[in-house]
Amino acid sequence: MTLETPIEKARRCWGEDLPDWVAGLAQHCMARSQNQVAKQMGYSASLVSAVIAARYPGDLSRVEDIYRGVFEAKTVDCPVLGTLSTERCRHWRARSGRLIPTNSLNVSMFRACRACPLNATGGQDD
Repeated sequence: MTLETPIEKARRCWGEDLPDWVAGLAQHCMARSQNQVAKQMGYSASLVSAVIAARYPGDLSRVEDIYRGVFEAKTVDCPVLGTLSTERCRHWRARSGRLIPTNSLNVSMFRACRACPLNATGGQDD
């Protein structure tokens, strides 16, 4: 009996709807260990396994942003910080609801993130 590779598992579980980034995630798990890939993304190996198996109940767009930022070097243009990775952008957008008036960077990012079209709280979807 041979073990199923991560990409085989992803294809079986996702079928025709296999997103390109999940296929890429599975490929990275084949090249390294699933634990190493998960650690690089800041996640647990069980979360990565659940994504590959199409069983992750959480926010897949968040996992996708982090995957693309870490493994594809996807970036966005921020009016305050300039070019930054998608996962760093998501981090700042998640913090945009907490204004810390004694921190000038936080104030600038609070204002920019609240107005950003990528921010769901700014009135548009991710």
